[in-house]
Amino acid sequence: MAALPPTAFRRANPADAAAIRTVTREAYARWVPLIGREPLPMRVDYDAAVMEHRFDLFQRGPDILALIETALRDDHLWIENIAVRPDQQGQGLGSRLLAHAETLAREAGRAELRLLTNAAFASNVALYEQRGYAVTAREAFQGGTTVFMRKAIA
Repeated sequence: MAALPPTAFRRANPADAAAIRTVTREAYARWVPLIGREPLPMRVDYDAAVMEHRFDLFQRGPDILALIETALRDDHLWIENIAVRPDQQGQGLGSRLLAHAETLAREAGRAELRLLTNAAFASNVALYEQRGYAVTAREAFQGGTTVFMRKAIA
């Protein structure tokens, strides 16, 4: 049996937009029946987003396993999107992506990370809480509830 190629982060470029769209749509598809609509990340124009935000792709060889989309703000690093391919979920990649975001925040001199998620995505909220994120607000949105979270880092 041949050894698997190593995994690594790679910064995305505009040529990756279609692959980013595919991974994101696959990752979020499981939530459609739960909330009765496509989650917002499934509807993003990734050709534009890849020009506006930073995307870091977690790959094994040429295959994108997961990704994180971030934006540097004046006082924090904003996590816009985390997506893990369905066949890779449950293997700790979400935690690796969050740890990567902490590294990006520190490198940029930011002491806080922020994100939002849908309250119906209970496993995601639980992951964020396990990784030290605290709920800062809840707001009604499209028949559900958006949960705003933050994490201070040293």
